[in-house]
Amino acid sequence: MSKRDYYEVLGVDRAADMEEIKKAYRKLALKHHPDRNPNDKDAEEKFKELSEAYEALSDPVSRGAYDQYGHAAFDSRSRGRAGFHDPTDIFREVFGGSGIFDDIFGGGQQRAGGPQRGDDLRYDLELTFMEAALGCEKEITVTKPDACETCQGSGAEAGATAKPCSVCGGRGQVITSRGIFSIAQTCPRCDGRGRVIDKPCRVCAGTGRRERTSKIKIKVPPGVDGGARLRSSGNGEAGARGGPAGDLYVVLHVQRHELFGRDEDDLTCEVPISFAQAALGGIVKVPTLTGSTEIKVPAGTQTGMVFRVKGKGIKSVQGYGHGDLLARVQVEVPTRLNAVQRAKLEEFVKSCDEEVHPMGKSFFEKAKNLFG
Repeated sequence: MSKRDYYEVLGVDRAADMEEIKKAYRKLALKHHPDRNPNDKDAEEKFKELSEAYEALSDPVSRGAYDQYGHAAFDSRSRGRAGFHDPTDIFREVFGGSGIFDDIFGGGQQRAGGPQRGDDLRYDLELTFMEAALGCEKEITVTKPDACETCQGSGAEAGATAKPCSVCGGRGQVITSRGIFSIAQTCPRCDGRGRVIDKPCRVCAGTGRRERTSKIKIKVPPGVDGGARLRSSGNGEAGARGGPAGDLYVVLHVQRHELFGRDEDDLTCEVPISFAQAALGGIVKVPTLTGSTEIKVPAGTQTGMVFRVKGKGIKSVQGYGHGDLLARVQVEVPTRLNAVQRAKLEEFVKSCDEEVHPMGKSFFEKAKNLFG
């Protein structure tokens, strides 16, 4: 019996794009799946026909060959060229025996139907600066595939039995001939298991997994910075066919702080001081992560000078002590002077000579030398 046109099988136009082909296949595969049509003897053949058509048209290379040569592009008789009965024979003769090329071209016995580890997941978590510096515990909500509670991840109803898949013959793979190549793909009916459950779980439709929202507690260690990743083992997607769950990776994003910054493990802070404090010196109170401390500002302190307070920085995330607090002072120029204040300041200016302002004296001497 001659094969039907693959585009006709999927009910799409020959100019259909890949998304249209995929959508049509999913719709028809769901409709004609043998498990959903136990009383339809033709369902299995229809499903195999759909799978064959989709395999040919979902790959740009094989689709191009089909558009040009029709079903003849996949005629297994063409594989007898150049004296080889199988396209992998040439690789076997060159490399000897079986091995990696058997797996690639479908000759091996490896099956994709065993337990598979679940996918890892990513969650982006925003922290305040203080939460990242001091550490905290956060509870996050994640929606992900978890093992079905009804069937405990088996995909089967209680008392159900499994029989060899009639599509792949229990191999878990379907081998398709495309020109001179044989390509092994996971069986679309049994999903690589090699066996089909006669009574799939009604809750998860035989998949063994269900979408579920979970609350997970994440312990954030002190000293973490933006971009750091925390791994929550086993809190990723549930594994397929009884495989282990993947991991959850929490990527941290740290908000800016209105007072503090950080330079690795050192805590930085801009501290305003008055003109009088800068000129006369004194004790200045500065903030830290856990309260405040005092620094001694010497007379003649200039804007931009940095004072280091040992051990008052951020705890090392590796546990190697703390960084330091780096307090950079900014001399605040007085504004909104009243008449009395202005008069006293003008009197002060008149009493000053160049020796009081050594930086200004040095600057103007250099400028004078520059311009002659």
